[in-house]
Amino acid sequence: MIPLLHDFTGATVLVVGGGRVGARKARRFAREADVVVVVSPAFADRDFGGAELIRAALEPSDVDDWLERTEPALVVAATDDEAVNGAVANAARERGILVNRADRSGERDPGSVVVPATVREEPVVVAVSTGATAPALSKYLREELEEPLAGAGEMARVCADLRGELKSRDVTPDRRREIVTGVVNSPALWTALRTGTSNCEQVIEHVLAEELSAGGDRP
Repeated sequence: MIPLLHDFTGATVLVVGGGRVGARKARRFAREADVVVVVSPAFADRDFGGAELIRAALEPSDVDDWLERTEPALVVAATDDEAVNGAVANAARERGILVNRADRSGERDPGSVVVPATVREEPVVVAVSTGATAPALSKYLREELEEPLAGAGEMARVCADLRGELKSRDVTPDRRREIVTGVVNSPALWTALRTGTSNCEQVIEHVLAEELSAGGDRP
């Protein structure tokens, strides 16, 4: 499988099944997508992250109707009924819809997706997947990455704003790349951003001041 990032802003994700796994998937996608959950009334009191809940006992014959109603970009099959999950996966593939089948691990059918463990330091997102073969390992690696990634979101903002400022000052592309690379590779700046002793604006002002000073010494 090849990892890709997909923007679900404004798209619909249909989650079929409202057990523990279905609720977790709904919460994750509800951060960005419009999530609709078809859930058994017995599970309707779970936390679905603000998703729209439709209380219904789903049968395999009902799947086509729900896909037509919601027109999802992705459908998650997360019931405890293999026949329903299979019907969801088959119907999704027939329509060219991405499908995540939560009751299967290991080998995946064409068109299926794995939802990886993620570490977020917005706008930085790091995903870990074992192809659904070892969820415990994915969780372990995600937790191990949380500390090293602290401050990465702020560093990303520094790099983006700094590149824009350098470009507006007609700094050459090669020099822009050199400056931004130096910022990313600076342990002192990482520490400053992680501890809050410097913020994005202060770092940029400092780097630009050094660049202007050094520029006067260049031939």
